[in-house]
Amino acid sequence: MSKQQPAQFINPETPGYVGFANLPNQVHRKSVKKGFEFTLMVVGESGLGKSTLINSLFLTDLYPERIIPGAAALNTRNTSWEKIERTVQIEASTVEIEERGVKLRLTVVDTPGYGDAINCRDCFKTIISYIDEQFERYLHDESGLNRRHIIDNRVHCCFYFISPFGHGLKPLDVAFMKAIHNKVNIVPVIAKADTLTLKERERLKKRILDEIEEHNIKIYHLPDAESDEDEDFKEQTRLLKASIPFSVVGSNQLIEAKGKKVRGRLYPWGVVEVENPEHNDFLKLRTMLITHMQDLQEVTQDLHYENFRSERLKRGGRKVENEDMNKDQILLEKEAELRRMQEMIARMQAQMQMQMQGGDGDSGVHGHHV
Repeated sequence: MSKQQPAQFINPETPGYVGFANLPNQVHRKSVKKGFEFTLMVVGESGLGKSTLINSLFLTDLYPERIIPGAAALNTRNTSWEKIERTVQIEASTVEIEERGVKLRLTVVDTPGYGDAINCRDCFKTIISYIDEQFERYLHDESGLNRRHIIDNRVHCCFYFISPFGHGLKPLDVAFMKAIHNKVNIVPVIAKADTLTLKERERLKKRILDEIEEHNIKIYHLPDAESDEDEDFKEQTRLLKASIPFSVVGSNQLIEAKGKKVRGRLYPWGVVEVENPEHNDFLKLRTMLITHMQDLQEVTQDLHYENFRSERLKRGGRKVENEDMNKDQILLEKEAELRRMQEMIARMQAQMQMQMQGGDGDSGVHGHHV
């Protein structure tokens, strides 16, 4: 029997080549194996097509069990009271999407009830608390002993849906965006764009951008394309920037148009195609989200989360559940203390008055004896 020769290690590369140029391939393989995480929040009034748009964006049904109440269900004696008192809820739906071997763990955070109540003064406190809670949870996990498998549920992007029926931003839109613009990346979206003509659409976009600038609202700005990028990517980035706020149409129905099946909305005068860039900005919005998903995560980590973390460290690690509630509590305590002081002063004045009256009586008696 002949002895088996040990296998020799063969240099896979040419002489003079070290091989660290393959490092990006290693990072790519590791990232693909690990998968990606992304959390998207959608905020806007009911009936603006938020759920339909999200299902259209990711070609999945995130809300299979959702029941939308009809007009008959709302026609009750308590409707007006519910309308006044209705509170905002937080509904997080997570779905794992796989495409060409790449896995994405997508969490969509919906906010049913936002803007539906007559009194909307406190309607976004729940949303702000949720964003802060995710930062708090991530900070806690990051500070713990086992930091290898931290699940990132921080909100990386917020699609804020603006009604197409107004003449720009409502006071609620301005107040909400100003309340969250230092906590999350805001992408303004004009909903149901098929209700507007092209001229009306452009006019509304300009009005919204002017109001955003006037109120110093910080929305997410796409980064400029690098000088070494190809011309097609530079042009794509320029077009995406020019399209903000994105005017979109969502639909999950397949309709036959020009001999082919397309997702769109059928009208007596024709078909609005969801994925036709001449009809709306749906494709541009999806392209922006997919091509800048990494940047949205980096801005969340390096800007919004770092701001939250530094504030927490300044407070010495003390957790403040709800600053607005604390302010209200302090005001109530101050008012109670003021009332106690006023009552104490009133008692002292009454006692002094009684003493003075008693003194006057004594002096009167002494004068009589004299």
